[in-house]
Amino acid sequence: MNDQVVRAIEEIRETFPAKECVVEEDGDGGAFVIVGDVDLGPLYTPAASWVGFRITFQYPHADVYPHFVRCDLRRSDGKPLGEAIQGGQTFQGRPALMLSRRSTRLNPNTDTAALKLLKVVRWLSTRP
Repeated sequence: MNDQVVRAIEEIRETFPAKECVVEEDGDGGAFVIVGDVDLGPLYTPAASWVGFRITFQYPHADVYPHFVRCDLRRSDGKPLGEAIQGGQTFQGRPALMLSRRSTRLNPNTDTAALKLLKVVRWLSTRP
């Protein structure tokens, strides 16, 4: 992994210190990352999920996108999951839902992989 990716993973571990963080090098200087047991709040059943994503070798000049969560995630209120969530996916061999939250105005100086993960989790947990 290149130094920027290593620093991104360190920041993710600092941001989610009580969570398991599984990292696998992608062979190109980047990494596949899975953060375990992330709290999504009462909107979902189950209320927690692993969240996976790839940090490519171009980081921080490339968006960390897309993110993936467990495939059995359902809304507690019975509503559909909604736009920007696609089933029938896999991430690192795990059946998954894909969360499509692309950053259209990426600033490599401020938009870190940890911040993107926090934003994706906040988006998911506060959907109407």
